Amino acid sequence: MASECDLVVIGTGVAAMSAALTVRAAGRQVAMIDHRPYGGTCALRGCDPKKVLVGAALARDQARRLRDDGIAGDSRIDWPRLMAFKRSFTDPVPEQRLQTCAEQGIATYHGRARFTGRNSLSVDGDTLRARQILIAAGAEPVNLGLPGEEHLITSEQFLSLPELPRRLVLVGGGYIAAEVSFIAACAGAQVTVLQRGDRLLTPFDPDLVGYLMASFRSHGIDVRTDTAVERIEKTDHGFRVLATTGGRRADLEADLVMHAAGRAPALEPLDLAAAGVDTERGRIKLNRHLQSISNPAVFAAGDAAQAGPPLTPVASHDAEVVAANLLGGNQREPDYSGVPSVAFTIPPIATVGLTEAAARAKGLRFRVRGQLASDWYTARQQAEPVYGFKVLIEEGSDQILGAHLVGPHADEVINIFALAVRHRLGAAALRNMIFAYPTGASDIGSML
Repeated sequence: MASECDLVVIGTGVAAMSAALTVRAAGRQVAMIDHRPYGGTCALRGCDPKKVLVGAALARDQARRLRDDGIAGDSRIDWPRLMAFKRSFTDPVPEQRLQTCAEQGIATYHGRARFTGRNSLSVDGDTLRARQILIAAGAEPVNLGLPGEEHLITSEQFLSLPELPRRLVLVGGGYIAAEVSFIAACAGAQVTVLQRGDRLLTPFDPDLVGYLMASFRSHGIDVRTDTAVERIEKTDHGFRVLATTGGRRADLEADLVMHAAGRAPALEPLDLAAAGVDTERGRIKLNRHLQSISNPAVFAAGDAAQAGPPLTPVASHDAEVVAANLLGGNQREPDYSGVPSVAFTIPPIATVGLTEAAARAKGLRFRVRGQLASDWYTARQQAEPVYGFKVLIEEGSDQILGAHLVGPHADEVINIFALAVRHRLGAAALRNMIFAYPTGASDIGSML
């Protein structure tokens, strides 16, 4: 017998839980489905556990930098104990999510969801019919089409390694590669990053990424750009990665090789065709309300939608938009202006708003304030030579168009600039602000 409800949510991450709870609070019958432990990517295998490891890496690195300036002795990362600390955050999450669902009267199902019609799904033999369906199933590593690809571990597997490998090779050069390379290097691994493009971290300002490369070098991370991986082979002692850089062949030996070359919406197992949900280049074709164009009963949010940047706060924002539209008809559209993004490298790099190239492409008239500021107090106090910024200010309106930071506190200070970009504040509003001193934010006036 089929179960009937008002809304079925596929996924149990940030977007899924937020939308489900809002719709349930309005008195609708809601069911949730996940084939994995309840909690989603961010809480279980993404942002939160990663930041725990980054925190340990930062602590060790700061002790290293201050070794000649008052910090005595050496420090190291005890990987098994760090993993245990990480699990203290992740292990309770599934039971907490299930308990929340039970308390709120949300039906829960474990298993693979598969569409059987425009308003129906099967889950391991159970059939669900719903007036509306939200796909918030997250993302998964893209298929690279490489011989030996099955030997690659994922970032999720890295975050659960019982022991750190001595030699780690990362295939890809985005957020995951950059962050993991610093974690592993600070924990004592020999790290090599293989990036097909001409630089790492392409969403960030190239000048600031250039500043950050000095930190990669000081940590002994071997970054090879313009490098194409051809195949991965299993050997008696680990793995061999066959690659070419500028037409020259290079074979690398590794204990582990990790996929860090991007993620895509996890849609394939859902059989969207059975629901009449059209896709294009691996994404659901959505209208401006995050609703399927070909099947109005279906909505998407977060990484499954990829309508906005693939970030946890964006998933939460998508959930608010979708919940409002599910309950009251299509009345809201997402607003992705002024969304900050951070790569938790050492030091962190952050961006919000327009890049210099994007602003020029739009034909905007603006001035640029920026420099490498290694001699500023904020950098010297932490013995961190990598500290720089670039701020774009529109001529005439004085509006802040974009801000790009690298260095201590960049992950926090970028939020002040995000507020300015999202609410179209002028530079004078920040320049005249009285910030607590000495803090990272107290440098903002000098950046303008």
